[in-house]
Amino acid sequence: MANVLQIENLTKSFGTTVLFEGISLQIDEGQKTGLIGVNGSGKSSLLDIVAGRRAPDSGVVRLAGNIRTGYLEQNPVFPAHLSVMQACMLASAEGRPVGEDYERELRAKRILSQLKVSYLDSPVAELSGGQLKRVALAKVLIDEPDLLILDEPTNHLDLETVEWLEEYLDRSKLALLMVTHDRYFLDRVCNGTVEIDERRLFHYKGNYSYYLEKRRERIELRNSERERAANLLRGELEWMRRQPKARGTKAKYRIDAFHELEERAKPAEVRRESLTLNARRNYTGTKIFEARHVSKRFGDKVILNDFNYVFSRFEKTGITGDNGTGKSTFVKLLLGELTPDEGVFDVGETVRFGYYSQSGPAFDEGMKVIDAVRNIAEYVDAGGGKRLSAAQLLDSFMFPRSRQFDFIGKLSGGERKRLYLCTVLMRNPNFLILDEPTNDLDILTLNSLEEYLREFDGCLILISHDRYFTDKIVDHLFVFKGNGEIKDFPGNYSDYRDSMANEEAEREKAARQEKAGTEKAVQEKSGQKSGQEKSPAKRKLSFREQREFESLEGEIEALEAEKREIERALGETSDAEELQRRSERFSELLDLIETKTDRWLELGTAVEQYSQFNHQLP
Repeated sequence: MANVLQIENLTKSFGTTVLFEGISLQIDEGQKTGLIGVNGSGKSSLLDIVAGRRAPDSGVVRLAGNIRTGYLEQNPVFPAHLSVMQACMLASAEGRPVGEDYERELRAKRILSQLKVSYLDSPVAELSGGQLKRVALAKVLIDEPDLLILDEPTNHLDLETVEWLEEYLDRSKLALLMVTHDRYFLDRVCNGTVEIDERRLFHYKGNYSYYLEKRRERIELRNSERERAANLLRGELEWMRRQPKARGTKAKYRIDAFHELEERAKPAEVRRESLTLNARRNYTGTKIFEARHVSKRFGDKVILNDFNYVFSRFEKTGITGDNGTGKSTFVKLLLGELTPDEGVFDVGETVRFGYYSQSGPAFDEGMKVIDAVRNIAEYVDAGGGKRLSAAQLLDSFMFPRSRQFDFIGKLSGGERKRLYLCTVLMRNPNFLILDEPTNDLDILTLNSLEEYLREFDGCLILISHDRYFTDKIVDHLFVFKGNGEIKDFPGNYSDYRDSMANEEAEREKAARQEKAGTEKAVQEKSGQKSGQEKSPAKRKLSFREQREFESLEGEIEALEAEKREIERALGETSDAEELQRRSERFSELLDLIETKTDRWLELGTAVEQYSQFNHQLP
């Protein structure tokens, strides 16, 4: 297997902070590697260096000859004057429009449709951050690189699109280096995992589940080694202290061993491994909120239609659905930021909302981290008579004292999200509403947040595309299906997907049974009993099968012609609805062609085997 990427002895620092030192990594053809580490450990910096966007302090990055790379940045940028389609048609190397490249344009429209990007003629300057990320993702997939570098590719994607991307990357033969917090995505796409920890790179030849197992073993081994080193150090220290001060003949090897043990016994880094969040008990009255006949629309777009629901104490609800179906609007109605067209949300008097929004607060870039907390409160009630100062609270959110006086403008995207989470939870709400809280948070932070939410004795509404996160926390779902339809499902997201898959399987089974019953009736009517059929190696095709075999070739040709016609039309249309309709028909045609081709091969094999059998007869 050919090597695609080789990294040797790479070091990168920012000021006095060393992100990683002397790390090495190799990626081969078809290898899909997930990169894991806490926020601020240098994950995005490493991707920038591999993509050639940033220089290392030392070390070498080698790409194999003629290797094409594609890079999805956390915050992509395109020339403001381009439309969405023009941005996707930019040539990777030259940075200019390709021109009349029919195949690329066709591929672009297919992928944009799958990513639910319908605003093809819109200027990129008018797009939101989430829309721009989708366009940038589409472009790197359209480019079909040999090495794909992705920084948080699932951010701003709905669950259906995340699953499509997961399947696309799993089938693809390209090499992949990716940072994502989506653990199901990591587990199902990646066959290798590397972690930046303690300024080093740890390699695991397996997916996320394998990494979890081996990382636990590594930490246990590290801790036991440090414990042994600490015990030996105590003995060596006692020996050193026993020696007369005037004596200059201490055994050099004992002194050298002492200093070596000192280093081994030191903790690898003076930092907190993860958040320390303690869910304190909050009083919540029996009345939470009741939605009575709530309706909301924007023009012709229906968000809620006569929605009724009584929210009970300690309920943990997940909200899922395609983008644009009204999930965030529902939250704004509940919070009173929007007014229903009809009906009312009746909220209990004891309810104290804590709202974590997608956009987050507009922090003052020149404000210090600790001041963002002190502006809310100098001290926080931690329950049980315990109070935490602003500094202690920030320490539990993985901001050591040395970082608390940094300006917010110096924080990474994940660190800003962590600070925002701190300002929400420090108010001790008894009803949390979290709108996409997992974006840009590292996996260790998510683990701690999950533990906090499971122990949280208030109410929760969670909007998230992170299936793993949702599965661990919620006990039922609101599934927003669009046009005001909301399905209340008792279970988590995986339960819901299994239920939908079972329903689909039942529909297919019923269709097959109906078809089999029809075929049997036709056979019996023509005097061909199923019990008289011979084995495929010996039986002759029935009259019906012979006719089917003769007609299949023409049917396949007609379907291929329709497929070519849709391909041509896709290259000419920019209407979003027409593009979606044709893309769906294109997918149907691919399935039909595959099914009919398989049937044609099956019948053709039967004809050939029957002919050979007859020739063998005496």
